[in-house]
Amino acid sequence: MGDVAQYLRGINFKPDDVVPVGTPGTVACMRTKNIQESLDCSDVWGVSEGFVRRPEQILKEGDILVSSANSWNLVGKCCWIPSLPWKSSFGGFVSALRADPAQLSPRFLYWWFSSDRTQALLRSFGQKTTNISNLSAERCMNLRVPLPALPEQRRIAAILDQADALRAKRREALAQLDSLTQSIFIEMFGDPVSNTKGWPDSTKLGQVAHIVSGVTKGRNLTGKTTRTVPYLAVANVQDKSLSLSAVKVIEATEDEISRYRLELDDLLLTEGGDPDKLGRGTLWKNELPECIHQNHIFRVRLTSDKLTPLFLNWLVGSQRGKKFFLRSAKQTTGIASINMTQLRSFPLLLPPIELQRRFTQHAAALAEQQSSHVASLAALDALFASLQHRAFRGEL
Repeated sequence: MGDVAQYLRGINFKPDDVVPVGTPGTVACMRTKNIQESLDCSDVWGVSEGFVRRPEQILKEGDILVSSANSWNLVGKCCWIPSLPWKSSFGGFVSALRADPAQLSPRFLYWWFSSDRTQALLRSFGQKTTNISNLSAERCMNLRVPLPALPEQRRIAAILDQADALRAKRREALAQLDSLTQSIFIEMFGDPVSNTKGWPDSTKLGQVAHIVSGVTKGRNLTGKTTRTVPYLAVANVQDKSLSLSAVKVIEATEDEISRYRLELDDLLLTEGGDPDKLGRGTLWKNELPECIHQNHIFRVRLTSDKLTPLFLNWLVGSQRGKKFFLRSAKQTTGIASINMTQLRSFPLLLPPIELQRRFTQHAAALAEQQSSHVASLAALDALFASLQHRAFRGEL
C-alpha cells in the first residue's frame, strides 16, 4: 500500500489547548470519537493552527481517517472524509490514509481498507500495551492492495457505493421510527420535564416498584452449592433494547438465582456510565429461558397497576429522568452513577392508565415495523459483505 498511498500521522497537543471549533486562528481536530460508520461531526474540538506542523496534516475530501491507538477491537476502524465545513486536522491517536489518485481510486481504497478481511489483518498487527493496541504503520503500509486498472477500480467502488446507499436508507428508516415513537410519547403525555399536561406527580418510583441491584462478581462462594447461569452486564442493556450477542455466565446459588431471576417486563436500568447515558434502560421480554443480572444493573419490578412497564421505561429515559439522575448522580472523571435511594426517589408522572396502554399499543406496532427493518438491514449487511469479499477477489 505504501507504493500507492501515504500514511499520515496526526498533531499533538494537550487537553488544555482545546477550544471551541470555529474559533479564529484554529483548525478543527478530528479524533477517535469522530470515527464512526461515517464521520461524526457532532463533537469536534478546535485547536490552534500552530499545532499543524506540515501541510499534509490538513485533511482533504477523500482521505481515510483511521483509529491507530484504541482498544484491540477498534484499532484500524476507519471512516471516509467528506467535504468539511472547517479547515481540519486530526489528533495523535488517529492517522490518515491518502491515496495517490493517479494509481488508486480513494473510494476503492476506502472499501478495501474497511472490508472485514483487511480490518481483521489490521487488528492482528496491533502492538498491545496495557489496555491499548497501536496500529503498526509499517505493517499497514506493507499490505498488498489489489490494483486493477483505474476504470475497473471506479466501477467496483460505484457498485459498493450503490449497495451501501441501500443500507443507509434502511438505517434512516429505522431512525425515523425511533423519532416517531418519541413524538407520539410527547404528543400523548406532553413535556415530561415541565409536566405541561398537569399529571399527578407526587408519587415516587419506590412507592410503586420493587427495586434491587444484582449479583456481585468475586463474592465468596466457598462451601456453597452453585450452578452456572446467564447474567446480564451493563454492556447488554442499551437504550430501549438489549444486546445479547455476548451474554456472560456466572456461578450462583439457588437462593441468588431465585432472588435475581428476571421476569417478563422487568425494567433494567444501568447504574452509571457516561453522564448522557443516565436513565438508559430496557424491558426484559423473556429473551432467555433463565437469566439474572449483575450488581451494576437495577431491576425495577412494578408492584402497582398505576403504571405500564413501557410507559415507565420511556418516562425514566426521557429528559425528566436524565435531568433528575444527573442532578442526583455522583460524578468522577466523566463517569456518573446513581444509587438505589436516588432511583427510588425518582418523581413519577401518572397519566390515566388507559392512555398509557394506548401508548403501549402504538409503540408495539412501531416496534414490529422496526423488527422488520432490522431484519432487512441484516440481510443487506450480509449482501454487502459478500459483495466486498467478491470485489477484492476480482469476481465482480
